[in-house]
Amino acid sequence: MEKTIEILIYVHIFFGGIGLAAGIGSVIAKKGSTLHKNMGKFFSVGMIASSLLSLPISRMPNHENLFLFLIGLFTIYMVLSGNRALKYRTKTKAEMIDRIISGSMFVFSFLMVALGSYHLGTDLYQGILYLVFGGFGLFFTIIDFRFYGNPGKTRSAYLVSHIRKMVGAFIASVTAFLVAGLGLVHLLFWILPSVIGTVYIVFWRRKVQGKTVAGRA
Repeated sequence: MEKTIEILIYVHIFFGGIGLAAGIGSVIAKKGSTLHKNMGKFFSVGMIASSLLSLPISRMPNHENLFLFLIGLFTIYMVLSGNRALKYRTKTKAEMIDRIISGSMFVFSFLMVALGSYHLGTDLYQGILYLVFGGFGLFFTIIDFRFYGNPGKTRSAYLVSHIRKMVGAFIASVTAFLVAGLGLVHLLFWILPSVIGTVYIVFWRRKVQGKTVAGRA
């Protein structure tokens, strides 16, 4: 059993490495370019495959880790909904599958917040991690449902949603590299990528929305 788990972990790391490298390439490449789109495809495949493998690994004997299991689900949600956001470039009505994806993540995020509140009294480190990532999950899914209420409200709404989710998934890959790959398990390295990524998301959201306003002028 342990040998099987070890093989799964190596495959998980391999796909995670592809996702991280492609994610860096996607961030560096000009947005909307062929290179950006191709890097985005490799990033999506790598992150989905790596995250799917993390689910059974985190439930196997001697490797049980509920937090990593939930982070795997969080990453899958980010990549799926981030890619599907591009479909709303022309769509003006939300599809049920998107509501199901976001609704499921809302439930898991609420569970993380509940677990975080519980752990604050027994394990502050674990409690903060659950609260931070659970809070991000609730924030993203609440915005999702506001978006689904009127997907065509602004010309940039679908693009902002895409950027927000894909950067969120990239944050997860960087965090995994720092914590699991380099062994930097300090709370700082769990949270710092999210802080930097949030600043990056805000920058691009304002830039995209600014271009939309200028285009209408």
